[in-house]
Amino acid sequence: MEELVERVDEQDRVLGVVVGRRRATREGWLHRVAVTVCRDERGRILVHRRSEQLSRFPGLYEVMVGGAVNVGESYGEAAARELDEELGTRVQPRLLFTFLNRSGLSPHWLGVHEAVVRDAVSADPNEVAWHGWLTESELRSALLEWRFTPDSHEAFSRYLTFRRARP
Repeated sequence: MEELVERVDEQDRVLGVVVGRRRATREGWLHRVAVTVCRDERGRILVHRRSEQLSRFPGLYEVMVGGAVNVGESYGEAAARELDEELGTRVQPRLLFTFLNRSGLSPHWLGVHEAVVRDAVSADPNEVAWHGWLTESELRSALLEWRFTPDSHEAFSRYLTFRRARP
């Protein structure tokens, strides 16, 4: 079953129009996506490689876990649901900021969250082919060497800028 999303405007206001995510992407209609940067108690960041069977960016690496914000969901609710679905972890992520992301398949509002994941991760093999914990230094090297999804670079750069501005 296709995910249903709400169209939003350039200020991230819901327009009251419900569409399928595929159509929103194909038509370039703004909608919402929620992602989470996962850290462990040592401060390392979870990186994962997308399953080869996924329709969007199969086999590419990602810094964040996430997906579309469904109809009636908040960014936080969507981020928590995606963490449970993809990593099997129940944690309430904290929304840090949103921005209009024009990288990737189509433009969308991206809600960037952060969560400390204390439990073992049980990644869904249909979504995640591999995952590992990297230090920021290791991740910076990986971003130069591995093939990441188009929005990973910009979103992670904004995430680091946000963290530096708010210790």
